[in-house]
Amino acid sequence: MTKVEKKLQREINVIETMVKIYCKGNHDHKEGLCSECNELLEYAKLRASKCPFMEEKTFCNNCRVHCYKPEMRAKVKEVMKYAGPRMLFVKPHLVVLHGYYSLKTKIQNKKRK
Repeated sequence: MTKVEKKLQREINVIETMVKIYCKGNHDHKEGLCSECNELLEYAKLRASKCPFMEEKTFCNNCRVHCYKPEMRAKVKEVMKYAGPRMLFVKPHLVVLHGYYSLKTKIQNKKRK
């Protein structure tokens, strides 16, 4: 598996975990995801798989091109706002990695200026 494939898989795992947390906490759905959350997850997977900047970017919010439709971007923001703090209790290692990569990106951006 290449570096880009690993990065893509990690990004998909993160969004999938967040959507599951959000759906479980906000929608009365017994198993899996509701249709709305499943649609959002499939859309996010599709966008991530087609990203031309996957090799160099850290997270979509740091990307210079936003490829999500505005309404889908708003939904993903809502999911992340809800699920982000709860990730600490579900998959704490992903929270630590997110913090690490965010800090690394900020440092790199300062060096470029």
